[in-house]
Amino acid sequence: MTENFIGIDFGGTNIKIGCFSADLKLLWKTSIPTDAHMGPAVVIDRMVDTIKSMATNSKVPLATIKAIGIGSPGPAYYSQGILIRCANLPKFTDVPISKMLKKKLGKPVVLENDANAACYGEFVAGQGKNIKNMVFFTLGTGIGSGIISDGKLLRGSGDNAAELGHTIVNVNGRLCGCGQRGCAEAYASASNTARRATEVIEAGAKSSLKAILEKNGQITSKDVYEHLAKGDQLAKKITDETAEVLAVLCVNALHGTEPEKIVFAGGMIAAGKPLLNRITYYFKQHIWKIKQEDSVEICFATLGEDAGIIGAAALAREL
Repeated sequence: MTENFIGIDFGGTNIKIGCFSADLKLLWKTSIPTDAHMGPAVVIDRMVDTIKSMATNSKVPLATIKAIGIGSPGPAYYSQGILIRCANLPKFTDVPISKMLKKKLGKPVVLENDANAACYGEFVAGQGKNIKNMVFFTLGTGIGSGIISDGKLLRGSGDNAAELGHTIVNVNGRLCGCGQRGCAEAYASASNTARRATEVIEAGAKSSLKAILEKNGQITSKDVYEHLAKGDQLAKKITDETAEVLAVLCVNALHGTEPEKIVFAGGMIAAGKPLLNRITYYFKQHIWKIKQEDSVEICFATLGEDAGIIGAAALAREL
């Protein structure tokens, strides 16, 4: 019998669901609002109903679906399939999400960290093809990350390894949402790149971004990079600082895991070469000089928003 696999990207705003063949060819995909305020039972029922409906309407029988993978924000007991809690899912506390889905659909379910799932997707179907060691960063509200070591996801003793966004780059630095000070995420995520620009403008710095702040009430990282392209000096300072922090993350990742590639994903990579070139520049400034033959490639992801569902399906394929 044909074997197909479901991949779910479980976000605080939307739930993306895709069905893939054994060779990860996309058969169908859809997206539904999370509506997390309705609670776990309702949200999971809607996932189930959506999968059943799509399977019927797409003529991919439910019987051909062998397993389901779900990428979710954490922390969680991923190996047990239990979501502990999440800031964007306040009613989801100690939810046995894998067990609940398995009971309703009769299929094995694997739960994985959402950044790990996207990392694995990029590894099996994107920039990670033909390599065995890779580090992945996704730049959004925070900095998610994943590590592929010798062809496998690095999970750690408690299933929550590879939180590289919370690598401390300044011991007395900015307060991070995790409670630590000086995390890379507190400086170089998309949201904190914009927040740092906002703070210095509100403190009196001159910038063409001030008009954006006054008009919209906020600045986005997209605004910052657009004004960088227009020659705004504050935007240059902010984006240089972001790139340098990301470069330091790359240096630390190289020393910790020795990857063949370091891959950046997330909305902020839309900035293109002005971001990638500066990360590469600062990486070369900060990397050690005693070993010149390091050949890690720093690059952007290729799968876009589908990385999470591809990775989740690929992990389901391994059950």
